[in-house]
Amino acid sequence: MIERLELAAWLRLLETPGVGRTSARRLLAALGSPEAAAAASTATRQEVVGAAAASALAAIPPGLDALVETTLAWQHEGAGPSRAIIALGDPRYPPPLLDTADPPLLLYAQGRLELLQADSAIAIVGSRNPTPQGEQSALSFAKSLGEAGWLIVSGLALGVDAAAHQGALASGRGTIAVVGTGLDRVYPRRHLDLAHRISQDGLLLSEFPLGTPPLASNFPQRNRVIAGLTQGTLVVEAALRSGSLITARLATEAGRDVFAIPGSIHSPQSHGCHALIKQGAKLVETAEDVLDELRPLASARPRPHPASHGGVSKDPLLEAMGQELLSLDALVSRTGWSAQAINVRLLDLELSGQVARRPGQLFQRIDLA
Repeated sequence: MIERLELAAWLRLLETPGVGRTSARRLLAALGSPEAAAAASTATRQEVVGAAAASALAAIPPGLDALVETTLAWQHEGAGPSRAIIALGDPRYPPPLLDTADPPLLLYAQGRLELLQADSAIAIVGSRNPTPQGEQSALSFAKSLGEAGWLIVSGLALGVDAAAHQGALASGRGTIAVVGTGLDRVYPRRHLDLAHRISQDGLLLSEFPLGTPPLASNFPQRNRVIAGLTQGTLVVEAALRSGSLITARLATEAGRDVFAIPGSIHSPQSHGCHALIKQGAKLVETAEDVLDELRPLASARPRPHPASHGGVSKDPLLEAMGQELLSLDALVSRTGWSAQAINVRLLDLELSGQVARRPGQLFQRIDLA
C-alpha cells in the first residue's frame, strides 16, 4: 500500500503543470524515485528536463495536500472492493503495459486486483451507437472469449464497450474497465450500476487522479492503456472517425494483433472496420477465429515481470544482463527486444532497485539480498 510521502511525491511529479509524462519519466530514470525528484534542487532537475519543467516543479501545485488526503482516504476505505494505487515498479503493475512506449507511471485500481496479472486478455471496442447486431456481436464475442479463459478489457463507454463488459461478466471470467475519469466518478452516469458490478466481479482502472472529470482529451490517453493491457484488440463496429480506430492504431504500434468484424458496405458503422481490414487487421466472423490467432501468442509469450521477493529473479532482461556492465545496444543484441521495449523495462527495474544506471549510459544488475 502506497504511503503518504511516496504518494505526495508521485502526485507532485505528475500533476505539476508543464511537466508531463516524458519529463517525469526522465527524472525518475536519472534520480531514481519520485521522492528524489521532488527533493532535488532546481539546478539538478534542469540538467535532466530543462529550465521550464525544472522551474515548474519548484512550486508545489495548488491543492496537492488536499488531493493527497483525499486519495489516501479513498485507498484506505475498508468497506467494499479492494482499492490500490499502483506505481511503475510495483510487483502488481500489469506486465503487458511494460512493453508499451508510454506506460502510465501511476494507476488507480478498484476491484479484483489479481486481474492485472492476467496472462490472456483481449480488448473489445467499438461504436457508442452500434446497430442492434453490433451490440449483440460484442456481447456474444465477449461471453465466448471469456468462457474460453480470456479477460475482456474495454472502456465503459456506451454501446459496444458496455455490451462487451456485460458479456464478460456473464462468462464468469471478469472484465477490466479502463476509464477516462478519476475512480470516484462514473462516466457516463447511466453506467453506475454496470460500474458497481465491475468493481465487484471485475476491475475498474484509471491513470487519472481522483476528481478528474470526463475531459475529451482523456479518452485517447485512456485508449492506449486499453490497447497496452491486451494481446489483441477486436473492433466490432466503428465509423471512420471513431475513437476505436485510435485504440486499434495504438495496439498495432505496441505490436499487438487487431481484429475486425465486417459488416454491410452500406452501414457507416462498418466503414471503420473495413478500413482496418484493408490495412491488415484480421477479418473475424466468430470468436473461434479470434482464439485461433491468440492461442499461440498466449502459450509462447514470456512473462516479463520480476519476482518480488527473495532476490531470485526470473526476469529475462535481468537474466540477459548477468553481472556485467552493459550498454543499451548490448542488451538489444542479447535479448532481441527493441530498444524502446528495453528502455521501458529498464526504468521499471531501476525503480524497483534491481538495476542501476552507471556513467556512460551503462546498466548493471543489482542482486537483492
